[in-house]
Amino acid sequence: MKTLITALIAMSFAGLASAQDEPVSYADTIAGLELRDGFVPLYVDDSDGRILARLSEGADGDYGRMIYTARMTSGLGSNPVGIDRGLGSSSEVLRFTRVGNRIYAEFENTRYRADGAGADEANATRQSFARSIVWSTDIVAEDDGNVLIDLSAFLTRDQVDTAGYLSNAGEGTYSVDGDRSAPLPASAMAFPQNVEIDALITLSGSPEGGEVAAVTPDADSITLTVHHSFVALPEAGYQVREADERSAAIPVEVYDMAAPLDQPIRRQLALRHRLERVDPSAPSGPVVEPIVYYVDRGTPDIIRDALIEGGNWWAEAFAAAGFEEAFRVEVLPEGVHPLDVRYNVIQWVHRQTRGWSYGGSVYDPRTGEIIKGHVLLGSQRVRQDRMIFEGLLGRAGTGTGADDDPLELALDRVRQLSAHEIGHTIGLMHNFAASVSDRASVMDYPAPLVRVGEGGVMDVSAAYDVGIGEWDIASVRWLYSQFADPADEAAGLEAILDQARSDGLMYISDRHARGNDSGHPLANLWDNGANPTDELLATLDVREQALAAFGPHVMQEGWPLSSIRDAFPPIYLYHRYQVEAAASSLGGVMFAYENNHSGVAGVSAYDAAEQRRALAALIETLQPAQLDISDATLALLSPSPYVDYDPIAQREHFESDQYPAFSRTNAAAAAARNTLQAMLSPARLARMSDQAARDETQLSPSEVLNALHTAIIDVPRGESARLTAIRQAVQTEFVLQLLRVAASDTPSAAAPARAGLEDYAERWGRNRSNNHFFWLARQIEAGLARIDAGEDLEAIDTDIPPGSPIGADSCWHCDSGRLVGLGD
Repeated sequence: MKTLITALIAMSFAGLASAQDEPVSYADTIAGLELRDGFVPLYVDDSDGRILARLSEGADGDYGRMIYTARMTSGLGSNPVGIDRGLGSSSEVLRFTRVGNRIYAEFENTRYRADGAGADEANATRQSFARSIVWSTDIVAEDDGNVLIDLSAFLTRDQVDTAGYLSNAGEGTYSVDGDRSAPLPASAMAFPQNVEIDALITLSGSPEGGEVAAVTPDADSITLTVHHSFVALPEAGYQVREADERSAAIPVEVYDMAAPLDQPIRRQLALRHRLERVDPSAPSGPVVEPIVYYVDRGTPDIIRDALIEGGNWWAEAFAAAGFEEAFRVEVLPEGVHPLDVRYNVIQWVHRQTRGWSYGGSVYDPRTGEIIKGHVLLGSQRVRQDRMIFEGLLGRAGTGTGADDDPLELALDRVRQLSAHEIGHTIGLMHNFAASVSDRASVMDYPAPLVRVGEGGVMDVSAAYDVGIGEWDIASVRWLYSQFADPADEAAGLEAILDQARSDGLMYISDRHARGNDSGHPLANLWDNGANPTDELLATLDVREQALAAFGPHVMQEGWPLSSIRDAFPPIYLYHRYQVEAAASSLGGVMFAYENNHSGVAGVSAYDAAEQRRALAALIETLQPAQLDISDATLALLSPSPYVDYDPIAQREHFESDQYPAFSRTNAAAAAARNTLQAMLSPARLARMSDQAARDETQLSPSEVLNALHTAIIDVPRGESARLTAIRQAVQTEFVLQLLRVAASDTPSAAAPARAGLEDYAERWGRNRSNNHFFWLARQIEAGLARIDAGEDLEAIDTDIPPGSPIGADSCWHCDSGRLVGLGD
């Protein structure tokens, strides 16, 4: 009996297994599903929330090759974390292959290739470098060379690495929760050359920082919408242009293993749109297809109009390159998804705080051809600019439409910002030396050009330039010019660069302008003028006048008085970027990006007299009288019962160890730190040391340290207690900066800093009559002991309120290219 029951059970399971293994027919699978036919045909299953893709076997055995990228339809809303609406991943060549009954999704390794080589050499190159299989799935059904796969799990991957952004920002460890993530069938759009699909992803985890909690209903669960683009590989005919270091072209780096032995294998391909004249033989004429950018329909009207106006400045450059009516900006058509890759888009992004704007591209990584330009503009930036101008001019003119209307001036900045970010998406890098050539490029970061006019009235008549500059025109001409005879291209491009040089245009980009270690004295961010020291002195005049006039008129009547604390930091630190520009003169080196030829100029030390002028001007910013705040202003800086509980809002304010009173000494310490960390960066001191060793007339680290000692440590006879309190705050920052330098791994900078610290500790440690110096001696001893033990310094730093535009100690975004999908 037992044997019979066992046999019957076995037969039942065998029958069940047979029924389960029987394949579902292709026709039955798609029955009742909505077909959205296009580049990749989609079958949408609204009832089950599935999106099935039909892949067809190609002649080479794969099941489709395409360009793929993902971007955020919805974002987190926190700039420090960086997961913004429109944030994108890199552009990849995606290939679907089949192994058995499964389909594999692979990212091809496009960085390594053997261009022009035979099949065997090209195959050897491919086999030498790894590719990446990022996903696989079972085949749902197949018929006559076509297979159906369920894309759901592919679409709910964390392609943009949102979990990585959260972790890097110190916000906790998160991962995608599959049960709360799904594709959105209603969003799926299929077109002849591209497919666009949205998906919900929910990240679950344990929050650690305050950013996520500030912008989400539940910090344990972050639900975002990710947009996926699958794009047909571009048609043949695009002409690759090799990037040139002198041209400002954004490069895509590749390694050509088939390069001749006397040529480098590393190549840089210039990112650019495909742009062709109808008549290639004509020097100028209409184009086959213009470049059109579309402004997000969610942009407020007043901002939208400024974005369109500023963006359209680029038409002049394309016309100069020989392309008539080749570029325009207009409003995105109704019903168009802003992430659809067929549309170049300027997207408006809301965040809780002000933050960076970005310009990036979806591009073909094999060639550098830009398929979609995508600009992200943060909505809070314009409000910050308006507030700064109200701090300088007062609020009476706001909304009047006059030339000195703070709102109009902020919109002037929006026009510049639109042109700047579009510039990245047409293929241009920053040019931080443009300000010394009469604001020759919108690809610089423009500081408002403000002067103190007659009677102490602020002159803002030339606050921002209008239109693109001479360098922008030269850059677009180099990047896009089309030559009737390809043999003329090299000479034609060289002639464009030669003309730019003869016109006195200078180009220096990010790596040699950002951060306190930067060395080119004429390449700086948020600066003005041909001479950084002259401009610092002029900026100090503006700051002095603005602080003297600072009062209730900088804010709207009826607002809480506590909100004046928002407007005060950017006015008190109005000189912050020109300080950094002047500091770049110290140990500065002059150079240009050059090709090897008989007239190479090379690298040379900046003029010693100019270095010493900069030193004197920088020391002026550390004087207690410059850093003091009037009693009338201090009385206005009242606390808030709401904002003062909000750490996100508080970071825009100065610290105060006298809370609820405002601390002028904390504000002075922040300003002093800004100057001292710019002056005394290890790389800067090392350059000074080497320059002085080779030429005794050059500025040396000891000369700088002695000048700072005299200005900061030596107390003038009869100095008031009011100013001495500020001096002590500056002295503390001086000691802390010397400790930072002493902890560096740059011996020529660390050695003199250490020697000075040990001398101070010995002298001040014996003098108990001066409590402040005695306390500083103990801080020095404790700091040096931690350095010797290999421990991190626990310095009593004074935070600097955010500046450029948020996060004073960050370098713009060193990973900004990754944020916008450029991978650089």
